[in-house]
Amino acid sequence: MENLRNASDVLFILLGAIMILAMHAGFAFLELGTVRKKNQINALVKILVDFSMSTLAYFFIGYTIAYGVNFFASADILSQKNGYELVKFFFLLTFAAAIPAIVSGGIAERAKFNPQLAATFLLVGFVYPLFEGIAWNHAYGVQAWLKAAFGAEFHDFAGSVVVHAMGGWIGLAAVLLLGARRGRYSKDGGVAAHPPSSVPFLALGAWILTVGWFGFNVMSAQSLENVSGLVAMNSLMAMVGGTLAALVAGRNDPGFVHNGPLAGLVAICAGSDVMHPIGALATGVIAGGMFVWMFTLTQNRWKIDDVLGVWPLHGLCGAWGGIAAGVFGIAGLGGRGGVSLMSQIAGTALGVAIALAGGFIVYGLLKKTVGLRLDPEEEFNGADLSIHKITSTAEHETLW
Repeated sequence: MENLRNASDVLFILLGAIMILAMHAGFAFLELGTVRKKNQINALVKILVDFSMSTLAYFFIGYTIAYGVNFFASADILSQKNGYELVKFFFLLTFAAAIPAIVSGGIAERAKFNPQLAATFLLVGFVYPLFEGIAWNHAYGVQAWLKAAFGAEFHDFAGSVVVHAMGGWIGLAAVLLLGARRGRYSKDGGVAAHPPSSVPFLALGAWILTVGWFGFNVMSAQSLENVSGLVAMNSLMAMVGGTLAALVAGRNDPGFVHNGPLAGLVAICAGSDVMHPIGALATGVIAGGMFVWMFTLTQNRWKIDDVLGVWPLHGLCGAWGGIAAGVFGIAGLGGRGGVSLMSQIAGTALGVAIALAGGFIVYGLLKKTVGLRLDPEEEFNGADLSIHKITSTAEHETLW
């Protein structure tokens, strides 16, 4: 019976890992459809290679920092509970690898390829696991202090703050250090529009992410025994709320409409297991409207060239999700309780602080040592000529 339960949990969490792995195709196609055609190949290659680099960083360094698990300490880990610890690593890796996938969308079209790989290794190996361990493994006594001070620990069921806010605020640091794309903003204050190169690809990316998100949220239970239909229902309601809010606030713009469900899903991750579905709907509506408003403000008023809007979408909506869990998760608003608004604010602020500090340190160091920015000719012709040289002949076309 014990072996059957272990095997069931292994299969359950493996299916979740596969669903989230598929989400990385969503990240790729969302970026592919948003950037200009000359940068599409770079976008596709970057997401796949970033995932591979993330795997190495998390396996050798990051997972140990976050959870204290050493894959080389004992051979027992290879067979314990039908290899549950191994597939749990795979599952949590897909979360960790979302960090560079999120950042990728913000720095698109003008960042060097190899320095971004180095940043991926440092972020997934050191920065992300630091806060992951605090939030999900009670590292450094932070959760114990929050519970003693405010009556409840910081609650982030599926990563509104741990994954999305971290990725979005790291992305903001990278975008600010990198600077805007050439020609995006003129000296007289004008803004040059760079519309999506392919709305169908953008929409495909959004749909892949949306479907995979139910693995992201529901499978965060990490066992069949703990799975909850409430998480699925709340994810659905937040997705719907984000979509409709983005439709109205974005005045039917297809780019906003397809990012709306993502905004809602980012925000619901933290409190999806404690909110009432109406609270989840409200969380999604606020997130969808916030994304449209803040994307427009950052791009047009503040002149921050965040290509896919990763700071508004992941950074701000993720932070909102962390706080929303402390609002709509309380019993007085129909939630299941067990959360504290003050703990949610404090935990969210800590995650943002670590992300910003880590982002500025990692990208600032790379900027000073090897440089982040493509030279003008490379940027004019495509994101990184060394990555997508295409040689054409009368008979065939060859990549690399």
